[in-house]
Amino acid sequence: MRYSIILSFLLIFFFAGSNQMFAQQWSPEQKSVWAGVEEYWAVSISSDPMSFTKYFDDSYIGWAYDSEIPGTKADAVKSLNYWLKKGKTQYYTITPSNIWVNGDFAYVHYHYTQVMESTDGKPNTEKGRWTDILMKKSGKWMLVGDHGGEIKNDD
Repeated sequence: MRYSIILSFLLIFFFAGSNQMFAQQWSPEQKSVWAGVEEYWAVSISSDPMSFTKYFDDSYIGWAYDSEIPGTKADAVKSLNYWLKKGKTQYYTITPSNIWVNGDFAYVHYHYTQVMESTDGKPNTEKGRWTDILMKKSGKWMLVGDHGGEIKNDD
C-alpha cells in the first residue's frame, strides 16, 4: 500500500513536470502577436463585442470550417451580428500551438474552448482550432485572414 502511494506521487510529479518540459519559449515578437490575439478574444466577450471587428483589416479574407467559401470582412461582420444575438460567451480558453512572425506579418495556430449561453440560458461547450493571419498596422496586430472553427465529434 505504501509503495503504491509513493508510486502514485512519483507518477503525478513526472507528468506534471513533463508538461512544463515541453512548454515552448516564445520570443518577444511571438509574445507580442499572442498578446494581440488575447486582446481581440477578450474584446469579443466585452460589453461591446462588435468592437472585435475593429481588429479586422479591410483586406481580410477568412474561412470558417462551416462555410463553403471564404468570406470578407463584411461577411464576418454579418456573421458575428447573427451569432452574438444567439447567445453570449461565458468563458473561454485559448492555447497557442505555433506562432510565426516575420516583420509586420505573423500567423498563429491555436486551440480554443468556449462555453456559450444561449438566449434560453442553456450552456453549449465548443472546442476547435484557428489559424489567424495577422499584419501589424500602426502598432496593432490586425486580422487579414483566418481559417478554422469548431471540431465536431462524430459520436
